[in-house]
Amino acid sequence: MKIYNTLSGKKENFVPIEKNKIKMYVCGMTVYDDTHIGHARTFLSFDIIVRYLRSINYEVSYIRNITDVDDKIISRAEELEITPKELTEKYIDSMNDDFHSLGMIEPDSEPRATDNIDSIISLIEILIQKGHAYEGDSDVYFSAESFDSYGKLSRRNLEDMLAGARVDIDTDKKNPVDFVLWKKNTEGLKWDSPWGEGRPGWHIECSAMSMDALGETFDIHGGGSDLKFPHHENEIAQSECVTGKEFAKLWMHTGSLRIDKEKMSKSLKNFVTIKDALETHSSEVLRLFLISSHYRSPLNYSEGGLEEAKNSLDRLYNSLQDLVYESEGYIQSEYSDKFHKAMQDDFNTPSALSVLFEMARRINTLKKENNSEESSVLAKELVTLSGILGLLQVKPANYFTQGIDLSEEEIKGYILERNQARDRKDFDLSDKIRDELLEKGIILEDKESGTTWKKS
Repeated sequence: MKIYNTLSGKKENFVPIEKNKIKMYVCGMTVYDDTHIGHARTFLSFDIIVRYLRSINYEVSYIRNITDVDDKIISRAEELEITPKELTEKYIDSMNDDFHSLGMIEPDSEPRATDNIDSIISLIEILIQKGHAYEGDSDVYFSAESFDSYGKLSRRNLEDMLAGARVDIDTDKKNPVDFVLWKKNTEGLKWDSPWGEGRPGWHIECSAMSMDALGETFDIHGGGSDLKFPHHENEIAQSECVTGKEFAKLWMHTGSLRIDKEKMSKSLKNFVTIKDALETHSSEVLRLFLISSHYRSPLNYSEGGLEEAKNSLDRLYNSLQDLVYESEGYIQSEYSDKFHKAMQDDFNTPSALSVLFEMARRINTLKKENNSEESSVLAKELVTLSGILGLLQVKPANYFTQGIDLSEEEIKGYILERNQARDRKDFDLSDKIRDELLEKGIILEDKESGTTWKKS
């Protein structure tokens, strides 16, 4: 299996530290607002990755943190006139609801920064003792110059960073690229420390939480591409200065998400929350849309793209209609081989999806040939492979009647009545039935093989 490593800039043969076991840490949410579709893209990508690794019998320890102390949290809490704790609990619940709605598997552990203050303080103390950090008048800082490899993840040269940095006259940093480990004398959330009351900086939180959960060196560290610098760069520097060991073997980053080809931004009023998206599109449609692009590639969110995803999902479910495929186990064919080949090439979901659509087309051909036995066998394989991606896990009848007040049997009754009217050349009644169904969100399609229906 090959996985792209941001650190090396190339695909690498993946070999876990411990045979058949994978330790993975993904930077999670800073909980001060509702989750949006950019978050959905990142965390759904890692949901797929974990699902796939487990499907091929890896034992995956999946850790996704929660940042519940941050400047944005404190500012938002003050704005709403509630405590930071009340704010974070509200949005943790909201986040969990959103992720559950999208069918994401839960991480094995979800540590919170506020539960790891002692570990954070211990790391900072070690960094100071080793000469990698220093106490200023206002804060405690990490010395970027003390780490020879600073910039290795983002491929930035420290000298260039220093030359191009804006120098703040009033700062007590030794160098402008040094970053905060501990903020002293802050308002809102604060804890006792050797440097007085204060709270941790963002970067040191993830080092403490990941190492507490997975050890000093683990297999995979992931997150959005926007975290590559400075967050992940700083994590590497401070962690490796503490331990003297490699922090993470492999780094994975998801591509950016744009809306109608523009950067997602509240100021542009194109900010779409997961809740907003789920009001007009099913969770399965949203899932298919988000994995239709490779996880490292940029993705443009648009209504046209979502409609295309819906039509694609309809085609997959249509191929399963009128088939019995509930038997235990399934027979692996060349399609399974192609699916796994795609997924083991850096989790290439677009290629994996193309295999599923190829299977659906083959099933439709077999159905036209009245080959129910072979089509049912292939349908079981299709459902099993799709399940790895979190797709096709409901019965076709349930899928097509979602959001419709009529059952499939009632719809079939309307179609039968309409067909009988057409046979009698009672076209007024035929058109009336078609219009009534359209009002209920059902589109009829007349084909040589008979009348089919779909949701409007």
